[in-house]
Amino acid sequence: MGASRSSDPNQDGSDEQQKRSEIYTYEAPWHIYAMNWSVRRDKKYRLAIASLLEQYPNQVEIVQLDDSNGEIRSDPNLSFEHPYPPTKTIFIPDKECQKPDLLATSSDFLRVWRISGEDEESDSSSSSSVELKSLLNGNKSSEFCGPLTSFDWNEAEPKRIGTSSIDTTCTIWDIEREAVDTQLIAHDKEVYDIAWGGVGVFASVSADGSVRVFDLRDKEHSTIIYESSEPDTPLVRLGWNKQDPRYMATIIMDSAKVVVLDIRFPTLPVVELQRHQASVNAIAWAPHSSCHICTAGDDSQALIWDLSSMGQPVEGGLDPILAYTAGAEIEQLQWSSSQPDWVAIAFSTKLQILRV
Repeated sequence: MGASRSSDPNQDGSDEQQKRSEIYTYEAPWHIYAMNWSVRRDKKYRLAIASLLEQYPNQVEIVQLDDSNGEIRSDPNLSFEHPYPPTKTIFIPDKECQKPDLLATSSDFLRVWRISGEDEESDSSSSSSVELKSLLNGNKSSEFCGPLTSFDWNEAEPKRIGTSSIDTTCTIWDIEREAVDTQLIAHDKEVYDIAWGGVGVFASVSADGSVRVFDLRDKEHSTIIYESSEPDTPLVRLGWNKQDPRYMATIIMDSAKVVVLDIRFPTLPVVELQRHQASVNAIAWAPHSSCHICTAGDDSQALIWDLSSMGQPVEGGLDPILAYTAGAEIEQLQWSSSQPDWVAIAFSTKLQILRV
């Protein structure tokens, strides 16, 4: 679809030709919002995508690139209905396939889904299915809850998921016990995103304009790493650099700039990335390099930046090293941790995976 290949896939050298194919496209039956790469090494090129429909029933699909023919296909057995549009979806961070094949989603509650029966040996996927394993409600006092804006799955300790909510709280779940480990009031206003920085450390961003870091060993205190310079400017997304945890990046609501922070020097951005022409919607640090980050936004652009010169001021500001223009505003961006050559973007009804 988005792929151009000049050779017959059956000819010799087809692998080489395949590698040069830079872009694959999948068209969903609906507008895509949440999206995530699978981490398991036995499920290459597998992603989950979820709908953004203004109605109660929404849809999640699990799709996979068949690299023999360049088609991204959805498995109808792994497509399931979801209450409300998921604000985020994440596959279990289990590269070595030691654990059940799980997918988590956030909307009104945190839900964990179990994917079963995808047998690699047989061509038949008729036995594959998705079932709801856990529905996790952090609000003890009522069946109503503040909707979840986001969540993050702890890679260092995969039984832990942290959620963020419009009710100002962050909740840390033990998904094996299906119990709340910790729930804390994290901000003065809605919490829009959460990211783990290690086993017991997470950060969050909020409508109150601050980035705060929490250590589960000392729940009473948090460290404010950054506050937006103008009052009432919500911070909506947070990316913590997994390769170099000194750095994180955040997005200001309706702003075209991305703020990169060094947690050793709170309050002062290390660099501001200012080449987008419209609001930035998504950020993703490279999973394999400490100084690369990808950003995407309403200008339909996905930009990759090299931040290795981060400390030194660059005349006129930093420029991206790579730019890709999509067919519409890019709302979602995910960099594959198991295949770091690939970035996925979602815009309108399309999912595209790009070789970088």
